[in-house]
Amino acid sequence: MSGQFHLLKTKRFGPFFVTQFLGAFNDNLFKNALVVLLTFQTAQWTTMKAELLANMAAGIFMLPFFLFSATAGQLADKYDKATLARLVKVLEMLIMGVAAVGFAMHDLRVLMGALFLLGLHSTLFGPIKYAIMPQHLHADELIGGNALIEAGTFVSILIGTLAGGLLAGSVEHPAWIAFGGLVVAFAGYVASRGIPTAPAPVPELKINLNPISETWRNIRFASQNRSVFLSILGISWFWLYGALFLAQFPAYAKNVLGGDESTVTLLLATFTVGIGLGSLLCERMSGKHVEIGLVPFGSIGLTLFGIDLYFASPVGMVGVTAHSLLGILSVPAVWRVLFDLVMLGAFGGFFIVPLYALIQVRSAPEQRARIIAANNIVNALFMVGGALAAGALLDGHLNIPELFGLAAVLNGLVAIYIYRLVPEFLIRFMAWLLIKAAYRLRSEGLEHIPEEGAAVLACNHVSFVDSLVIMGCSPRPVRFVMDHRIFRIPLLNYIFRHSGAIAIASAKEDPVLMEKAFAEVAAALQNGELVAIFPEGGLTPDGELQTFRSGIARILKDNPVPVVPMALSGLWGSFFSRIDGAAMKKPFRRGVFSSIALRVGAAVPGAEATAEMLQQQVAGLRGELR
Repeated sequence: MSGQFHLLKTKRFGPFFVTQFLGAFNDNLFKNALVVLLTFQTAQWTTMKAELLANMAAGIFMLPFFLFSATAGQLADKYDKATLARLVKVLEMLIMGVAAVGFAMHDLRVLMGALFLLGLHSTLFGPIKYAIMPQHLHADELIGGNALIEAGTFVSILIGTLAGGLLAGSVEHPAWIAFGGLVVAFAGYVASRGIPTAPAPVPELKINLNPISETWRNIRFASQNRSVFLSILGISWFWLYGALFLAQFPAYAKNVLGGDESTVTLLLATFTVGIGLGSLLCERMSGKHVEIGLVPFGSIGLTLFGIDLYFASPVGMVGVTAHSLLGILSVPAVWRVLFDLVMLGAFGGFFIVPLYALIQVRSAPEQRARIIAANNIVNALFMVGGALAAGALLDGHLNIPELFGLAAVLNGLVAIYIYRLVPEFLIRFMAWLLIKAAYRLRSEGLEHIPEEGAAVLACNHVSFVDSLVIMGCSPRPVRFVMDHRIFRIPLLNYIFRHSGAIAIASAKEDPVLMEKAFAEVAAALQNGELVAIFPEGGLTPDGELQTFRSGIARILKDNPVPVVPMALSGLWGSFFSRIDGAAMKKPFRRGVFSSIALRVGAAVPGAEATAEMLQQQVAGLRGELR
């Protein structure tokens, strides 16, 4: 995990991280301080019920996300994001001034107005927050950067919530709450001064102030890329799922665990620690590239541990008086609940970090901020819808553990639905799982694989899982040209079909299939896709590099795209190789976690690439280890 923390020391990430951390901290400090103040001193402010006030405050804070997200996305695409970040921090200081006036005048309307403006502050910063990272971070730093942002956000929410409650209960005059918020906002402004410039991708953009038409336009932008749009739906579902759990923590602590306020803090802290750990582990588990194979892994954990939380929830702990924190921790069943919450948070990190990175990578730069704005709007819609549905279910005599169990089952069904629509997520998961479960993979030179545009990847062919290894390492989807017999292997056939693999046969075996394969390759390259070939024409029978065939010349004749040589080593002698004449005869013949490597060389211009040249380059990349 040390790799991603170096970003905090860099000027291109450190000041931005501090700015967003303090912003999230301040939002929750003021919001929770106000809610606590109104809850315990309701009669001094209004005749409304405390419960209604708390829900009204939450709704007022969320309202700007619906009204101004579309405008915020346009601003972040039209103007320098660093400048916008500083202006948002200035706005935050002014908002704290409004809050101070509200406290001084003892006017609830002014305070609710300040809360609305604080929601506007978060709305304006949202598109900046995620759209600025691809401009300042390298491709192999995006996962680490997003992991730090997600971990930092949840930690700041926790600390801000606790600080707000403590501040509301300890100060003599509530105006000190606004003063504390002003100090934090000023510190955020100072930090924002260090954010490097992030030039506008579309400075000529005309701002459309109609939130309805612009929101619809932003959603259309997002829907142009299927994986981006479904990533937005996945992120929105996560926020619905997570918000549902977080919203029930107070009632769960009191009515299920029989605890007091300290128990609520314990549950929130446990869940936050899990989110932080899961987010920070993403970089190590993904190999520093956007590994969407972690998304199904995350959804599996979210489902299993959500269901287990239902079964783990103890019965009969509620007594006449609330248990102390030590009393709660002395109950063995509570430790299973805490374990489930840590794991829910961790798998939530595995789920959400790659999805945010995927949106950043696959969104058109000139529309990125507006697509993120659309994501924020859909997030808010899902969270509000989830809160209403949870309230209706609880009113319908469903208890809180049953609500958690139902949400977990629905999470599994939603995951299955999404992965049926976009099999790429599940395919990458299967490839990632195979590599992690069977091998210790070392990759070198992945930066030579072009981030966009057509290219041919040329690699030696050692085993039946060569395609999966390359698929798991490539930052982009790859279409493989492979022998029709390998293409038809059960289970692997599912992966190959849904990843767009192209089955081929020799002219002697099936000339029609061969011509069809070359036509598909040409169409894929013209469409700007990556196509991987094994120029040897089949698996090596002895581990040595076989003569490269002339098929590469035919591919490049009509589409002279760059060719990226790559070499696999360490797979010869494995279960999936033909060391015994026929593959897959002796399981574990090389043990488990055997070392393999994928080395990628610099791209060769298509006009210069020949079979002989590529064979020499692949041989050099492979080295002596077969």
